[in-house]
Amino acid sequence: MPKEKIVYACQSCGFQSPRWLGKCPDCGQWNSLVEERTESLPRGRGGIATGTQSHPTSIAEISMAEERRTASGIGEFDRVLGGGLVPGSVILIGGDPGIGKSTLLLQAFAALSQKPLTCLYISGEESERQIKMRAERLRTDSPGLLILCETSLEGILEQVKKIKPSVLVIDSIQTIFSSSIPSAPGSIGQVRECAGALVVLAKKSGVVVFLVGHVTKDGAIAGPRILEHMVDTVLYFEGERDHQFRILRAVKNRFGSTNEIGVFEMGETGLSEVSNPSEIFLMERPLQVPGSVVVCSMEGTRPILVELQALVSPSFLAVPRRTAIGVDHNRVALLVAVLEKKMGIKLFNQDIFVNVAGGVHVDEPAVDLGIIAAATSSYQEKAIEAKTVVFGEVGLAGEIRGISQAEARVKEAGKLGFKRCILPLSNSRQLSHIKSPEVIGVGSIQECWQVLF
Repeated sequence: MPKEKIVYACQSCGFQSPRWLGKCPDCGQWNSLVEERTESLPRGRGGIATGTQSHPTSIAEISMAEERRTASGIGEFDRVLGGGLVPGSVILIGGDPGIGKSTLLLQAFAALSQKPLTCLYISGEESERQIKMRAERLRTDSPGLLILCETSLEGILEQVKKIKPSVLVIDSIQTIFSSSIPSAPGSIGQVRECAGALVVLAKKSGVVVFLVGHVTKDGAIAGPRILEHMVDTVLYFEGERDHQFRILRAVKNRFGSTNEIGVFEMGETGLSEVSNPSEIFLMERPLQVPGSVVVCSMEGTRPILVELQALVSPSFLAVPRRTAIGVDHNRVALLVAVLEKKMGIKLFNQDIFVNVAGGVHVDEPAVDLGIIAAATSSYQEKAIEAKTVVFGEVGLAGEIRGISQAEARVKEAGKLGFKRCILPLSNSRQLSHIKSPEVIGVGSIQECWQVLF
């Protein structure tokens, strides 16, 4: 018989101790250790746990049949997943409260239930009437969508065996508990045990399982870190609640790329796809205003044009402020130092604010030249031509280095009516066949100044 053992587990990092401690020695959190009961597994000879035996297979004999995917009916959602839903996959989606996780899944399930596929939506936080009210507001009332309010893992597994759904949603995994574990729902042991049981269910039956996860104040998914390792795909729903745009980003994906993003717009009837995010982000852009420039960032295979704004003003503080929203703060400080050293612009007594309009976050080096151009434009009170797109990586010596996928960026700028693209010289030599928009290659920030100003 398995022997029961009591351990104290940290609810923040999962550290286990045979006795209670006031402070977790691993993550440093106070009063985070909670009593949990565990059962030791039976062991065979030599102290090795017994289990099913498997035999090695030659890699040449393994079948490479392509997995069949099911489209969810939401193009941006399928793009992030890698082309659709893979049978037997487990997908974890997290995001801030009220960002739209349940709304997105309810809309996707309503579309899937019309395939027809049996879709089971299990909620541990809302009642059936609350879900019905949301479905009517979203205009996604589908008779093929089944709703179940349940928090017991054993009850969920029993209903799944009876209904045999093709797609399953657990909203949220922190509210599910197993009666075999005496700890409270949401604890490290409960989340790990329930998620493990659902992963086994998905692999054995082929059902697609969506797990909705709460996030901590730091933005990470609550619960043990092993939860992200157990699932096949981890998605994060990003965006500010006061902004209308939401970005779905894949952090881990065993069946596709992690570089793709999906852009949605929150409206009265739920989330709607944004097929051309560049046009939306530039819709309210002011023209002929100093400190504003258009840059092109690659999100996976998709080029996105966004407006980058900078404000440089005299500071009366001993240490001038350097505030960056949507770009890396350290990168902005580095580029300001390059401006002062190579161009002789005195910014040591200036407050510098950099912002990416629309609540978008860009973190690739290709926007370096745009940050420098916007900051200089604001400092000199000279506007950059409205039909100009700027992108390129800037080195510490003031040189402009080549970037990847330059042709896709230039073509995207041409589709939106831009007349001129300023980019690294090494990239422009490979794009001599493009006649519109005009491609101007620059090798240093001094050459870029001569073109812009």
